[in-house]
Amino acid sequence: MRRAFLAITGLAASTTALVVFKGSPAATQVAQNLPTAQPVNPTPQDVVPSADPAGVAPTPSVAPKAPTSPKPTKSTARPSGTRTTTKAAPRTTTKAPQSTTRRVTGNGFENEYGYVQVQIVVSGNRIVEAVALSLPSGGESDIHSGDVRNRYDGGGGEVVQKQNANLNTVSGATETSNSYKQSLRSAIEQAF
Repeated sequence: MRRAFLAITGLAASTTALVVFKGSPAATQVAQNLPTAQPVNPTPQDVVPSADPAGVAPTPSVAPKAPTSPKPTKSTARPSGTRTTTKAAPRTTTKAPQSTTRRVTGNGFENEYGYVQVQIVVSGNRIVEAVALSLPSGGESDIHSGDVRNRYDGGGGEVVQKQNANLNTVSGATETSNSYKQSLRSAIEQAF
């Protein structure tokens, strides 16, 4: 208990001493801005004769001088013609960027074996996948349509490799290949 009392008393005494020796910042600032005293030396312009009713010689008196203003303070204004710029902090988003992937379906084309329609998946300005939505079916058409699907469809097919409709014709499935190319061409025209 005694130690705590001595510690608090010592802290208070040292704080008081610090304030007394250092002085408050406002008081020293005011003292710096006060005008300095000018010595009074009468000069001929400052002498004004005083009238004496007894006819005694006039005694010079000193005319009061106008008070001087405090010293001008330093200006913190910026020079004209300068600009200050601030950079905006980069934006952070918590939302995932939207995908530019889209599906585009070409027109359907009929041939003597059946109906053909193609859909492509486009990401940015590239075809990333091709899918035959409809191919001829039944009998031998199933085999030939399977060959067309294997050559052209998917992410590793000829459509994705060539990025256009100038595909090689599948042997034995010329009509289906040509209809596939026509539908693909219409999908590419819609996408790009």
